[in-house]
Amino acid sequence: QNSMVLSAAIFITLVGLIIYLHFVKIDQESLLVIGSLGIQVTSSYASGKESTTFIEMGRVKDVVINEAIHMQKVIYYLCILLQDPADPQGVSEVVPLFQSSKPRLDCLIEVYKSCQEILEQRKTAPQSS
Repeated sequence: QNSMVLSAAIFITLVGLIIYLHFVKIDQESLLVIGSLGIQVTSSYASGKESTTFIEMGRVKDVVINEAIHMQKVIYYLCILLQDPADPQGVSEVVPLFQSSKPRLDCLIEVYKSCQEILEQRKTAPQSS
């Protein structure tokens, strides 16, 4: 009976580990910004699975660096502010980026500057209908 309990415990642990690797453990996060199309956010999990989210550029209001206090420590993270369709001046949603990798502030600033350059090019480019 002890061996059956031990086997069940090992099996449950292995299943939990597989679920963790497949759905939780993110190995790599990437951000692709194309001014005329939108922003693609891709997360690669330890199991090899990839999750991709695409946000149309028309929905993007701005990209900002936000700060939060977590466990007596200030952390910084990059966010995409989505425009509220009902109120052009308002924000309908805040989409945090790089939640798993938590890059340092100097790295976030580099990504932020690149995103702002692309957003500025989009704003100054002539709008074609």
